[in-house]
Amino acid sequence: MKASLSGLALEYRIVQLYSRDAGKREAMLSFNVGQGTQDIGFRSEVPILFNCLPAVNVTLEVLDFDGKPTTAGFIIRDEWNRVYPSRGRRLAPDFFFHNQIYRHSGESVLLPPGNYTVEYTRGPEYKVKTQAVTVPNAETHQETFHLERWIHIAAEGWRSGDHHVHAAGCSHYESPTEGVTPEDMMRHILGEDLNVGCVLSWGPCWYFQKQFFNGKVHELSTDDYVMRYDVEVSGFPSSHAGHLSLLGLTEDDYNGVERIEEWPSWDLPVLQWAKEQGAVTGFSHSGWGLKVDGDNLPNYNMPPFDGIGANEYIVDVVHDAVDFISTVDTPAVWELNIWYHTLNCGFRTRISGETDFPCIYGERVGLGRIYVKMPPGALDFDAWVAGLKDGRSYVGDGKSHLLDFTVGGVPVGEKTPTGELSQLDLEAPSTVTITARVAARLNETPNLEIKNRALDQQPYWDVERARIAESQKVPVELIVNGQAVETQEIVADGEVVPVQFETSIDRSSWVALRIFPSSHTNPVFVIVDGKPIRASRKSARWCLEAVEVCWNQKVDRIREAERDAAREAYNVASQTYQKILEESDVD
Repeated sequence: MKASLSGLALEYRIVQLYSRDAGKREAMLSFNVGQGTQDIGFRSEVPILFNCLPAVNVTLEVLDFDGKPTTAGFIIRDEWNRVYPSRGRRLAPDFFFHNQIYRHSGESVLLPPGNYTVEYTRGPEYKVKTQAVTVPNAETHQETFHLERWIHIAAEGWRSGDHHVHAAGCSHYESPTEGVTPEDMMRHILGEDLNVGCVLSWGPCWYFQKQFFNGKVHELSTDDYVMRYDVEVSGFPSSHAGHLSLLGLTEDDYNGVERIEEWPSWDLPVLQWAKEQGAVTGFSHSGWGLKVDGDNLPNYNMPPFDGIGANEYIVDVVHDAVDFISTVDTPAVWELNIWYHTLNCGFRTRISGETDFPCIYGERVGLGRIYVKMPPGALDFDAWVAGLKDGRSYVGDGKSHLLDFTVGGVPVGEKTPTGELSQLDLEAPSTVTITARVAARLNETPNLEIKNRALDQQPYWDVERARIAESQKVPVELIVNGQAVETQEIVADGEVVPVQFETSIDRSSWVALRIFPSSHTNPVFVIVDGKPIRASRKSARWCLEAVEVCWNQKVDRIREAERDAAREAYNVASQTYQKILEESDVD
């Protein structure tokens, strides 16, 4: 007998079985080696009897930095590094594509008795803490978790927001119910300490999710945390020209249409329709289609304009139809480059920060953020989105902050006595003082895996990428007309420190601060002797050429009935950039 044994190794597999209810259960295990072998002598199935033991109801007491109950995110792992609850068995509000779950103080999670390591936090302004937990063999158990902030931006008057998140779509929860409910999304907004969450309905989930749109903030909103349903024009006929984020709509159905297939096939009419009802308009995931070779800013290479980012922006900005373009969720150079060029031509579009959860980033909402300076008191969405439009803000990953940015005493986003926003008027060339309060936080040990990645690899914006060599310092750059003209280094230890620059402004210019690629202010516009900003002939020439590149990419997908109007709008853009080029006298 021994000589006839095959010698094949014997393998064991440990199978962890779950049941909705505790008690005795039976499972049937079936064995086969492929098609046609499933019924080998009717001996391929083995019934397994098992007793499903009850889990322990573990209540989580979650206390904020000030001792008040709050909501936080928890990653729970056992001794074998398995995540609980099992991702494959999760239902909303716990998402199967997350390691973390979100719980408010007093809520619970079911866990088998055993030893666990719990990692918990509440967005990028909080430290990530770890706590060992032993769950006894009992019906109930309670654990207390104390959160710790490293910075409190809302207390400074800056309210965070992510203007682009979804409750359905992409690869995660489109079917069978076409997404999740407002209650689920609000939990995630609270768990990431996101003051404003804009939940945008779009093509694949449009007819289900649009039921939650009512033209105002959702009833689950509070004085400090606001959620509003609005629209991303994605999966619509104009999507090829660039997806649009439309915020603060009063009506979400385009004039006179019943189906999304009937919407316009290019962006400008949609933007104009939204602005007619007072909405704030912008382009989503701006970098797609705007890939350029090289990491320089401004970058004078020509992108293909073949994607769904801020492509038609090059035309629509001329028609005063765009309030902002989005940043943080696509490669920073691709996003910022087109913005820098149009700023150099004298246009005043602002930037906002977004995540495009769960499509570009599925890890959590608020990975890309905008911080808007707000007056004290309850958070008002209309005032917040007006601050986004006015550029009273900065954007980033939430791991670095550029607070109270001023140029010549003019705060970003504030109205001047003449009624202009973010504008410093000079009678003649002079030296101006730039100030801000800046903070960033890095671990002492570099994360080289992130730091050394190419800029077109995720995470696109992360303070780790700004680290100077292997120090704990990051550079704060003064940007004038797209060029970094001065740099100061700060220690990224979480402390807020003042920075000050003195720079000479010899012609009308735009000025900003950045920690690249982690955070970026909106600009202050310095007008010398009343002349418009004409910062660069090269930028004007780039924009002029870009109009035709964009047209050649988009024209075949614009309906024939709309093509003449589109061509005329593109012609106006070309004529405008040609005039700006002629008015510019600096390369």
